[in-house]
Amino acid sequence: MLQLVRKDRGLISVSVCVVLLLTGLTSACAIGTYGSEDPDTLSLAAYTGDRAPSALRGIPIATSQVVLVTAPKASSTTAVIETWQRAGKGWRPILAPVPAHIGADGIGRASESTSRTPAGLFSLTQTFGRAANPGTRQPWFHATTNDWWVSDVKSPAYNTHQTCAPGKCPFNEAAGEDLGQAGAVYDYAMVIDYNRRPVHPGAGSAFFLHVTNGRPTAGCVATDRAAVIAILRWLDPGKHPLISLGVHRAAQQTGASLLSSASRQPAKAFAAVPR
Repeated sequence: MLQLVRKDRGLISVSVCVVLLLTGLTSACAIGTYGSEDPDTLSLAAYTGDRAPSALRGIPIATSQVVLVTAPKASSTTAVIETWQRAGKGWRPILAPVPAHIGADGIGRASESTSRTPAGLFSLTQTFGRAANPGTRQPWFHATTNDWWVSDVKSPAYNTHQTCAPGKCPFNEAAGEDLGQAGAVYDYAMVIDYNRRPVHPGAGSAFFLHVTNGRPTAGCVATDRAAVIAILRWLDPGKHPLISLGVHRAAQQTGASLLSSASRQPAKAFAAVPR
């Protein structure tokens, strides 16, 4: 059953719901206008059915928030993002499925020498951005030109956040990312805890969920700015959020439909989510 939280915006976004329902995305539908990056101005429609993706089976009981990223095949450079929250003995969807770009080399076994998104289940414990904190409860740091993510495999700081002035860092800066100089893609971001505890040099570094520039990534997951903000505001460290990255054939039609819809319309804005 679809439940509209705010009726005053329902007519504006009926077309969004129709597209999602026709493509089989009955799990959720974002009710709201297009073009805003403020999810708090929007409303939420949730499907209260009892079906949830198989990827949610076996999630640790301590975790009650999951960001689910599904690609149609290992070589895909696009995926679908869903957000799920534990409800009683089951799960309920939070935001509408949204299209995303992933690594230019697809998804699977990541390394420093590939542009592949790592497959697996990882925690989300750190967030950051060049913009101001949008209201996340997760640990957050404001990224400036002195903030780096180290990709120098010879450095003991490999795959960690470090702060130092450009030209004075104790690692190979050419093999790292200056987060403050990366542009709008890092206005809002979440660190995917792949290869962080413990760290294995060369296994891959600097994997984030961040704002998209409309192209495949070097291994990160990237999606619409408003969706990133909405997820950041929803995440609750007390619920031990995880991100699941994987492949499922059913994502093929879903992802194609979402990307086609997104290409014909302005950037979607997404629902405010319950805390």
